[in-house]
Amino acid sequence: MSRDRLRRRYEELSQWPLVVLAVLFVAAYAWGVLRPDLPHPLLATLRVVTVVTWPVFLGDYVVRLGLADQRWRFVRENWVDGIAVLLPLLRPLRIISLVRVARVLDRRLTTTLHGRVAAYVTLTATLVVFMASLAVYDAERGAPDASITAYDDAVWWALTTITTVGYGDRYPVTGEGRLVAVLLMLSGIALLGVVTAAVASWFVGRVAEAAQAQDDADDAALRAEVRELAAEVRALRAELAESESELRPTGSG
Repeated sequence: MSRDRLRRRYEELSQWPLVVLAVLFVAAYAWGVLRPDLPHPLLATLRVVTVVTWPVFLGDYVVRLGLADQRWRFVRENWVDGIAVLLPLLRPLRIISLVRVARVLDRRLTTTLHGRVAAYVTLTATLVVFMASLAVYDAERGAPDASITAYDDAVWWALTTITTVGYGDRYPVTGEGRLVAVLLMLSGIALLGVVTAAVASWFVGRVAEAAQAQDDADDAALRAEVRELAAEVRALRAELAESESELRPTGSG
C-alpha cells in the first residue's frame, strides 16, 4: 500500500476524533472568553483544553505530511493547516481547521458541486466570524479607548469586516485585534472569490446545459428529417419498381 493511500486511510480514521477535539477547543475557548468570571479551577481547565489541542493537531499534520507521497504538493494543498499549527500564538484562528467538519458533512448533505461549495462557504464563514469576534473581543475589551467593548459589538465588527463593508463605527486598537482584522479581511476576500467562482461556474454550467439541450434538439430534428427522407426514397423506389413492372412486355401465349 502506497504512503498516499495510508495517509487517506489515516485521515478517514482520525477525521471524526479531530472534529470532536476541534469542537471541544471552540467550546472551551468561547466559554473562557465570554465568561471570564468563572471559577479559577474551571478557567484553568478550559485553558488546558485549548493548549492541549495544539500539539495534537501538530502531530496530525506531521503524520499526514510523513505519509504523503509528494510532500511539497501536500504542503501546498494543506497550507491553511500548516499555518495554523506553525503559529500556536494564533490559537483563536485555529478554527480554520474545522474545515474538516465541512468535509465530513458535505458528503452527507449534498452530492452536487454547487451544493458542496455553498455548504463550505456557509459553514466556514459562520465559524470564522464566530471565532474572529471572540478573538477581537478578548483582545479589545480591556484596552484603553477601545470601541469594541461588548460581544455584540465584536460580532457586528466581524460581519462588516468579512463582507468587506467596513462601516468604521467599530475598529480594533490593539496589535492582536488588528492582526485578527487583517486575517479576517483576507478571509472575506477569499470567500468572496469562492462565491464569485461558484456563481460563474453555475452560469457556465447552465449555458452549457442549454447549449447541449439545443444540440440534442437539433440532432433529434435532423434524425427525424433523415428518417422522412429515407421513407420518401423507399416510396419512390417502390413506385419505380411498380412502373417498371407495368411497362415490362408480357409474353405471348
